[in-house]
Amino acid sequence: MQLVAPISGQTIELENVPDPVFSEKLTGDGLAIIADGDTVLAPCDGEITLFFDTKHAFAITTPDGIQVLVHVGLDTIIMNGDGLTALKETGEKVTAGTPILKLDRPLLDKHNINMICPVLIVNYEKVKQLQPRLAGECVIAGEDTVLKYAV
Repeated sequence: MQLVAPISGQTIELENVPDPVFSEKLTGDGLAIIADGDTVLAPCDGEITLFFDTKHAFAITTPDGIQVLVHVGLDTIIMNGDGLTALKETGEKVTAGTPILKLDRPLLDKHNINMICPVLIVNYEKVKQLQPRLAGECVIAGEDTVLKYAV
């Protein structure tokens, strides 16, 4: 199984994310993308099972029960939803590449929001192997595979 990039940008290792919640894998395992795009896509097929009111993160549960969390920026929660427009909602079924969020990059940049976007498998104890894309690679949203796993 594989996850595609939910946003365009450059990959970095989770250990290098300047937030211990992610770097210490407290919320899941995967990788992060330093985003330069303005649209966040579904990284996989499944159902949106969690969408924070502040729109800074969402989770998709795949048909095989894997929960994938996409966290948009590290401190976007302080925006309380400003600059983030939800295009889908909890309970909707999506396919990989479906637009989920539209970002107002000028507004987020004005507030100095760190646009590192962790892409995590929350219940990674369910996967046999997890292979993130190498750090430092540029990826295109909806096209490039960023994470491979087996269940």
